[in-house]
Formats: sequence, C-alpha cells, structure tokens
Amino acid sequence: MAIDNQLQPHVTVPVALGDRSYDIVIGPGLLASVGKLIASVRSTRRAAIITDQNVARHHLPTVRKALASAGIETVEIVLPPGEQTKSFGFFGSLLEELLDAKIERSDLIVALGGGVIGDLAGFAASVLRRGVDFVQIPTTLLAQVDSSVGGKTAIDTKHGKNLVGTFYQPRLVVIDTRVLETLPERELKAGYAEVVKYGLINDPDFFAWLEANGDKVLSGDPAARAHAIAVSCQAKADIVAQDEREGGVRALLNLGHTFAHALEVVAGFQGDLLHGEAVAIGMTLAFRFSAESGLCTAEEADRVLRHLQATGLKWDVKDAMASKPAAKTLAEAMLQDKKSVGGRPTFILVRGIGQAYIDPNVSLERIESFLQDQLD
Repeated sequence: MAIDNQLQPHVTVPVALGDRSYDIVIGPGLLASVGKLIASVRSTRRAAIITDQNVARHHLPTVRKALASAGIETVEIVLPPGEQTKSFGFFGSLLEELLDAKIERSDLIVALGGGVIGDLAGFAASVLRRGVDFVQIPTTLLAQVDSSVGGKTAIDTKHGKNLVGTFYQPRLVVIDTRVLETLPERELKAGYAEVVKYGLINDPDFFAWLEANGDKVLSGDPAARAHAIAVSCQAKADIVAQDEREGGVRALLNLGHTFAHALEVVAGFQGDLLHGEAVAIGMTLAFRFSAESGLCTAEEADRVLRHLQATGLKWDVKDAMASKPAAKTLAEAMLQDKKSVGGRPTFILVRGIGQAYIDPNVSLERIESFLQDQLD
C-alpha cells in the first residue's frame, strides 16, 4: 500500500503518461473548488457539463457555481440515469446537443457523474471536432476508483459491454469524497467490489487491510474511505502508466470482468445487476475456477468469498438475476469480450490473493462446464 493511512485533506495521485499526464485530486469538499482546480491545468471560457438527473439534483448547482467563480461559462446537458444511457442513441443525441451549443475545441467538457456519464462524456469528447479536452468529476465509488482513471471511454451495444469506444485521457480527475454521502447503499457496495479488486490483483496487504477496515469504508469513515480510494487510484495509475492501451499488464484490471460482462449482457443492462455486483460475482468465479484448476488453494477462494459476503455484495452466480442464466448462453457471451483473441476469451486467473495473471488458453468448453456446475 503506497498511500499512508493518515491522509492530508487533499491527496494528488499523478498518472504518468508523458505529454498526456494528469493528476487525480482526492479530498473532501472539492466540488466547491473545482473551478480553480480546472483553471490551474486548462484555460477555458466555456464548459459543457454532462450529468444525469440524479446527480444533477445533488451536485450540479455546486459545480455550476464553482465554474462561474473561475470565470467559466457553462452549458448543461442532463441525461437519464442508468446503463441503458450508454447507447448509440444517447451518444448521437449528446453529440448533436454539444454541436447545438457550439462547443469548440478551445472549450471543455466536464463529466459529472458515475461510470455511465464518464464513459459517455469521455467518448463524446474524444470524437467531437476530432477531440475536445475533458475533466472527470466521478460521483460514485466505482467511478472514483476505476472508470474515471485511465482514459477508457465507451458505449454498449447489443453484442456486449463497452465494445465501441476510444482511449482518451482526461486533463484532470477531481474526486470529492463527500459526494459518496448521497450515494445509495447498493451503489456504494457495488463500487466497493472494484476496490477489493486491487488487493486481489497484486496487493495482498491491501486486501488484508480491507478485511480489517472494509466496514469503515462502507460506513463512511472519512480516513478509511479516502485511504481506500487513494490506494485504488494509485494502483490503477501505476498500471496505466505501464500499459495505456491494454496491450499487456493493463488487462489484469479486468479480474472477474470476463465473467461479469457476460452476466451484464445476459441481464440486458436494465439495472437488475449493477456492474460492481457483476464484478463481485465474477471475481468469486475467477477464484473458484482457479482453485478447481489447482492454481490457488480453496482456502484463498473461500477467504475472498467470505469478505464479499461480509459486505452484503452479491457473490453467487445463481443470484445474479431473477431467472437463472444458461451456462452455454453465458459462455457464448464471453466470445464478444474485448480481450478475446482468435475466437477464444482471455481470462484473468489467480495463483493466490495478489497474484493475478493473464491466461489466453482457457477453452470455452471448460468454462461452460465450470459454469454449469456453479449454476446447478
């Protein structure tokens, strides 16, 4: 764990990508000063704030006022909440609204929301007039520790999750830890699954810290919550700096996600299964499959399961959705995973807690048989 638990009020985590480098600024109450933070890295007179109806109700007035105090004029686009907004239809209409507002290359796009808004706004920024700078202000735990960092932008299609998008880095990420106080408990727990992921990939000490302090993170203890976010962001920043476009080690960040994305596709992106919930189930499956394959011990797989159970997260694939999915349907959905090579999905498996690795040689038939056992 690279971040000290006794955090200062604001912590800055750099993402080192040469001329595309930027900072992640983490701390309580940062929304009120976001205008000054933006002005310190990017001079602009106009910004388009893209958000959703739920976030707008809680946080849009604060961000609007903060930008105005820095001399930045704003236009606001408020979209419906939910994964279904990450679609071709909403993407096209968003671009038309930005063009109607005459957003230029010298202007700025501000993504104020969770992972859906961050992905959609970032994708729009990457293609509007062949590229407009943007800033991420993530308002969910999942977005704060994962989707707002690293420059992945995308929308979903009927074929799968995040299959159309770009790599496009933000100019700044501003994480106000207090916004989590307005987050529904289910969303908070779903985001916590992504925090756990970083311990399971390559930081067993962090996982042990979460076993001892995860309840504090979820209950709102300021120091524990800020520490978990900072360590997660540092972990992702380190990996992204090594492999920006996911040609190698960055794929480790998808621990549990090959299973998770298949579950989300079969569930239909309708809100019955949140992304973080699917990731929790996916990580459980990855550890169980690894244990059955003799890669890690059953005790380690059980340890992961016990921690996820203690948080109240979904962990059993049979409880992923109202009607039990078919093993064959889930396995076939994995063929559209972005990491697939030669018609075969790539899995992130584990040799133990903190020892994830990339395995491109798992047969679909073996996965289908494993899933059938888990569903019986």
